[in-house]
Order: sequence, then C-alpha cells, then structure tokens
Amino acid sequence: MAINLGLVPATAGKRLGAAVLDWLAPLAILVVTFAIGFAGVTRTQSGGFIIYDTGSLVLFGGIGLGLTLVYMFVLLGMEARSGITIGNRLMGIRSADKDGYAPGGGGVFLRGLITGAGILLAVLAAAVVVIFKWFDVALFILAPLGLIGAAWAVLVVVSNEWDKNGKLRGWHDTAAKTLVFDVKAGRNPIETGGIQGPYSFAPLDLPPVQQVASPVAGAAKTPQVINAQAPLNPNQWQPPAGQPAAPAPYTAAHPVPGHAPAVPQTSAAPHAPAIPQQPAVPAAAAQYPAADYAVPASHPDDDHDRTQLRGGVREAAPAAVLRIRLDDGRDFQLDRNVLVGRNPVGQAGEQQAQLLAVDDPGRSISKTHLHVLTDGAGVWVTDRNSTNGSAVTTPDGLRTPLQPGVPAFVSPGSTVHFGDRSFHLGQA
Repeated sequence: MAINLGLVPATAGKRLGAAVLDWLAPLAILVVTFAIGFAGVTRTQSGGFIIYDTGSLVLFGGIGLGLTLVYMFVLLGMEARSGITIGNRLMGIRSADKDGYAPGGGGVFLRGLITGAGILLAVLAAAVVVIFKWFDVALFILAPLGLIGAAWAVLVVVSNEWDKNGKLRGWHDTAAKTLVFDVKAGRNPIETGGIQGPYSFAPLDLPPVQQVASPVAGAAKTPQVINAQAPLNPNQWQPPAGQPAAPAPYTAAHPVPGHAPAVPQTSAAPHAPAIPQQPAVPAAAAQYPAADYAVPASHPDDDHDRTQLRGGVREAAPAAVLRIRLDDGRDFQLDRNVLVGRNPVGQAGEQQAQLLAVDDPGRSISKTHLHVLTDGAGVWVTDRNSTNGSAVTTPDGLRTPLQPGVPAFVSPGSTVHFGDRSFHLGQA
C-alpha cells in the first residue's frame, strides 16, 4: 500500500499514544470528581441502621460524568468529520473509513464502544454501588473492574499487531470497517481523494497526459478521416448501400442525353461549401441504354434545406462564441478542443486540439494541465491528472475541486483555477 498508493498504516505505538492523549484529561476528571464525592460520603447510625449521606458523591460524580459526556461527543464529531482527534493530530495519524474518507459518526461510535467496553462496565458497577450503598466493598468491586477495563482498552487499541494483513486493522477497526493511517510517514487519504488518491502516481518523467474520453454522454468518437472529400450534397442521388463504387467518376466523355455533364469535384477542405450541381448519374448507367435508365425527377423539397416554421421562416440561432480571459489579462477565443498547460501536448491518437501555453515561472501547473471541450452553453473541463489539481468557482462564489479525469461542465461566468493560475469563461 505504501509503495503503490503512498499510504502507511499507523503503528500500534502511535495508536496507543493517541488513545492515551485523548482520554488522559477526561479520565483524570472522573478520578478526581469521584474521589472527592466518595470522600464526602458520611455515615450515621440511627435506630440500629446505618445511614449514608451520598449528596457529595452524586454532585461531584454527576459533574465528572457530564464533563466526560460533553468531551466524548465533541471528540466523536471531530473524528467523524475529519478523522482528527487531539491524540491523532499530535501523533500524526488519521482514522478513515474503508475507502479512505472521513470515518463518519457510526464507525467512530462503534470503535469507541468496543474499545471502552471494560470502562463502561466499571461505570455501571459504580452506579450499582451507589444505588445499593455498598460503600464498604466499593473499592474491592471497582478497582478490579477499572483495571480490567483499562487493560481491555489497551489490548483493543494495539490489536492491529496481530493482523496478518500488514497490521492494517485492529479488532475495533474490523468491526467498524475503519482504517488508521500515519500521515507523517505517508499520504493523508482524507484530504487527497481517498485510498486511490487523485493522481496516477506515475513516475515524474512521464507526461501527465491520458486519453480524453468525450464528456458528453453517448457521444460517438470522431472517426479518422482518410482521403478526405468534399461533403456530400443531401439532395444528390447516392448509390444504394452495398452497391460497388464506380471505377471512375462520370465525365463529359460519357454524357447522358438530355442532361448536362456533372461538374467534377476537386479535393476540398472539410468545411468548404458544396458546389451547386446537377444530380449526378452513377457510372453503372453507362453500361445500359439511356431509355433503360431514368433520372430521378426533381422534387419541390430540393429547393429547401429545412422544414419551414408556421408563420414565417426562423433562421437558425448563431452558436455562442466562448472566450476565456486569463488572470494576466490575455483573452482567447476557444476552438472545440483546447489543451491548457505550461507546454501542452496531446497524446498519440487524440484529435487535433488548440494548444494554449500559460506562463508559470513557479511551475505550479502541469505540462498538460487541463482539457477543455466547448459546448453550446459552456465548456467541459477535465483535469489531466495534474499535480496541484484544479477547481471551479461559479458566479455565486461556490468553489468545487475537479476530480482528475472526470469532465465537469462549466457555464459562462465561472472561473477555473489550475495550479496558481486561473481563467474566466465568458461569451463574445
């Protein structure tokens, strides 16, 4: 675990030290208050009966128990939310759940209940002594039970020494499904993404770049274009599926009677507008007489590219132009794919992307830190397993860390933080 995930299980000595530091103060308060209470018990004899005055014991014992309960609930809340107690912080350890996050109230309570079972038994015995006024034998009852409870607590705390799985869990950890890690010798999983962590933990000489999946659910991968041609005219006749392609384009050397020859198309860029032309005739038609091959008649819909809206024609709304403004004042218009970093570079097999290099003398941002994919209403931002992480602050001031490798939608008006740098997303 230490080699692959950067985690180090807490040793039995540190566990015991933390437990002693946590319970030394409340234990001292209980001993002092109950000692004062027992010392104040008076005994009088009346009518052949011995009467005990336990007012001082009830008063001081109640104060001690009340302070201990308050301390216990405060400590439980702290550990449940962050894995931190007074002893844990001083000894450099943290308790966590089975996934490496904060253990939660249920897990902490169960661990404490198992550890302090012997002490609880001694407290119940003390209550019985007070109720039945067995003060003459109280020392003989409570002293052994207190020693047994303390010995049990120590045994449970250091029970990870007998765990065959790398001394990872004690008896109370197994029951509560919790773990305890040494955050001085290793990583703190609660603050760094759980047991798996936020990083891939690859060697530093490898670029922190991985294949970027489409963040849009169900989006198909763009196929690699080979022998790019001009886009097809949606109104032009195309051969049926499965029909072999013509061996050569139809030229003026083989005209069809009554029709103008098709205009030959040259190699064009993928975004070049299609050249208006007459419907083309498959080359296979040259093998048959013109009378046996009928050219499809024109259709009224051929003059319209889209369905008309009742009450008039509505033009398609122009796509929003998204821009980012870096914290140094520079402003950029975004392409569909953008890689951001100190010296961003795409991995083999990725689509061509706009490369946005950001100056960072402190080297707080990674070589390829972010992948930005534009969408109509905003952008999808993916942290590329960066070392210092990324976050998004929405217009209402809410800051949310980005999970490495997980695309997050960012709307205009938000600010994206990466390392010590940031950019603001807006619309042109």
